[in-house]
Amino acid sequence: MKNERSISAFTRARAVIAGGVNSPVRAFKAVGGSPIFFKSGSGAYLRDLNDREYLDFVLSWGPLIVGHAHPAVVKAIASAAQRGSSFGAPTEAESELAEIIVGMMPSIERIRFVSSGTEATMSAIRLARGFTRRPKIVKFAGCYHGHADPFLIAAGSGALTAGVPSSPGVTEGTARDTVVVPFNDADAVARAFDAHPDAIAAVVVEPYAGNMGLVPPRPGYLAQLRAACDRHGALLVFDEAMTGFRVARGGAQALADVRPDLTTLGKAIGGGLPVGAFGGRADVMAYLAPDGPVYQAGTLSGNPLAMAAGIATLKLVRDDATLYERLGVLTQLLTDGLEAVFEKHGIAHQTARAGSMFGVFFAPEPVHDLTGAMRADTKLFAAFFHAMLDRGIYLAPSQFETGFVSSAHTTADIERTLAAADAALAEARTVGPQSNQPPSPR
Repeated sequence: MKNERSISAFTRARAVIAGGVNSPVRAFKAVGGSPIFFKSGSGAYLRDLNDREYLDFVLSWGPLIVGHAHPAVVKAIASAAQRGSSFGAPTEAESELAEIIVGMMPSIERIRFVSSGTEATMSAIRLARGFTRRPKIVKFAGCYHGHADPFLIAAGSGALTAGVPSSPGVTEGTARDTVVVPFNDADAVARAFDAHPDAIAAVVVEPYAGNMGLVPPRPGYLAQLRAACDRHGALLVFDEAMTGFRVARGGAQALADVRPDLTTLGKAIGGGLPVGAFGGRADVMAYLAPDGPVYQAGTLSGNPLAMAAGIATLKLVRDDATLYERLGVLTQLLTDGLEAVFEKHGIAHQTARAGSMFGVFFAPEPVHDLTGAMRADTKLFAAFFHAMLDRGIYLAPSQFETGFVSSAHTTADIERTLAAADAALAEARTVGPQSNQPPSPR
């Protein structure tokens, strides 16, 4: 369905904004067509420039766990704005939000707020290197930790080969200090430590990979990473920008009962406002300035509006005893229903669910890593995406992303989505396979 006003808005944007968007996946290049421009959201729904409504399963890429424009969050932001939008000085709201997060996340003893998930992971790695006095990090192919230089590294010709830059502007020196291994392969991590003795500062992982599609860890995998780091004196860093408060009230670390040394968090802790954080063991966090030698700073860190939105959101999450049970039921209903629809149409598929996160691959075999994800039929996904969009269902515009359910979604919303999927696949399944492209970071 052609959306003339969004097409016009995209043309206007391209004249003044690089690529017409402020984050690449929004441009719809992975699925084709022109991006939809939205003007408002309420509950589980978005509204575009033509006043057309869409049932939203992107939810600002995860943080809107209570839906768009929740009254308590809106009230908190408005009240904070009346008192001033930024001071560049401490406020008690920072301590209140920190206390809530420390009380919910098992491994976090001290925390530092920043302004984005990228800034959080970048700072956590600097801190890990400063604390261990080692240069290298291990990351996993297909995991995304923001666009800081150390994370824009591809695997090269082998799991233990020094990475090569996957973006111009990333230096070879940076690449040499990043060791890339396959996700869900504990033996590869062991080989990385053997190949770089006493040089690895940290292992950085999305405990549930969400940026190559949703790929859960194999049973015991996260505990194996914990043990490997303990054996070699490295820090374990969980990037819970996506899983924090999504797979469980205490994040993936609570669900798996594995305690990382450092945890990074994203915009979920600010109710969707620009904010991030990193935290962990008190002795490691003590290495941060002003107490320690590792420098990190940010003028808008602890911004009062983000703190107010975060406090309101996380209080709703913390105090709702049945929230995760309800979200789990809805998400299971969605994934079970999608599987039935795919089977009805004879389409090879894989689905995954973790708390209120879900993923779909049009792939013939289970997906455990980036190699498996890359076998998915991206052309079929693009056709399915547009067929769903025409029916008012907004999914992430890439095969290699994760979907989300909020407390604002209802059983009726799920039933509507499954009916739309049935009709969409009747239209989309005639499209054949194509050559796949690597995941495109947001």
